[in-house]
Amino acid sequence: MSISPARRQAALDALTLDDESLLKTCEVDYFIASGPGGQHRNTTASGVRLTHAPTELSVSATERRSQVQNKGVALERLREGLKVLTFVPKVRRATKPTAGSKRRRLEGKKRTSEKKAQRTIKSGW
Repeated sequence: MSISPARRQAALDALTLDDESLLKTCEVDYFIASGPGGQHRNTTASGVRLTHAPTELSVSATERRSQVQNKGVALERLREGLKVLTFVPKVRRATKPTAGSKRRRLEGKKRTSEKKAQRTIKSGW
């Protein structure tokens, strides 16, 4: 998965912000969360969805019955997602095995081959 440099930079910038400033850069949606929790949860808009426009990252939280608690959980998840976006994978280059490692591998194969050849001599095949 390749992340554009602009999106990575936007994530880095967002991580430096405090919670209130980060919330101001996000679109906040409240919705009715379904699932266990009784009548209170099924009739109030306690679910929270945060969408960070510069990085196009969206997270939601619905497990609590309180909208305020869900907003805090969603903010934590947003920060975790932004950290993931800032990760730069290490460039991997193909390498060839060294002469010594080739020699050791072939010697090991030869030893195994000789062992198996001895089995057939002993058994009389």
